[in-house]
Amino acid sequence: MTDERPLRRVSITVPRRRAEEARATMIELFPEGFEEVDDGDDVELAAYTDAGGEERLWHAFGGAQTADVEAGWEERWRSFHRPVEIGPLWVGPPWEQPPAGATAVVVDPGRAFGTGAHATTRLCLELLLDLPRGSLLDIGCGSGVLAIAAAKLGFAPVAAIDVDPLAIEATRANAAANGVEIDVLLRDGTQAPQAAETVVANIALRAVEQVAGAVVCKRLVTSGYLVSDPLALPGYARLRRLDDEGWAADVWGSASE
Repeated sequence: MTDERPLRRVSITVPRRRAEEARATMIELFPEGFEEVDDGDDVELAAYTDAGGEERLWHAFGGAQTADVEAGWEERWRSFHRPVEIGPLWVGPPWEQPPAGATAVVVDPGRAFGTGAHATTRLCLELLLDLPRGSLLDIGCGSGVLAIAAAKLGFAPVAAIDVDPLAIEATRANAAANGVEIDVLLRDGTQAPQAAETVVANIALRAVEQVAGAVVCKRLVTSGYLVSDPLALPGYARLRRLDDEGWAADVWGSASE
């Protein structure tokens, strides 16, 4: 969450058949979180934002409904960010208490995408649980949740890169809060060659395809796309696929291994 207080509630309503596509756009526009309300055959997606956020929503969807912010919006915003459990991992915000014995990954929601609640993040975490430990690189790290979880699961050394300075700032802060050591760098993972035993890329479909050609690894974990999206990565063989809420995540093995 940013320090600037949201000024208004802006929302769009889409048919349920278009909900997944609209959610993906909302994640890009409002990575700090948005509200979803079922409305019969339709779904309302709403963000608490300022004039700039309202303008972005208008450009993306060609219109929006606007309302004054109701009293108590701060608590409603907090209610969007609920903890999730994936195997031994508990991922949640700092105002929630992890259960005893869980491996806690505490992520303070902010401008960078990734709180653990989105299906693509959950799927990547589930895939990481069963992979051999070793060096790991998180490309497009966002809030750092995947890199932090990997470090807590025993992967080492762990590095995280992103092209967004806000993501770098968020990852460093969250890594420090979780007491893990991660090498965090401002870098484009689709350009310069990157190397690690396991590479994770929870990013957009086109970027996943670019990353696959720019990394050297034994295993590549990818997500950020829908089950229906066509995806084949030259030089890699798909080893495992998971899906949830229409989203997919894959583990790929390098054909050279």
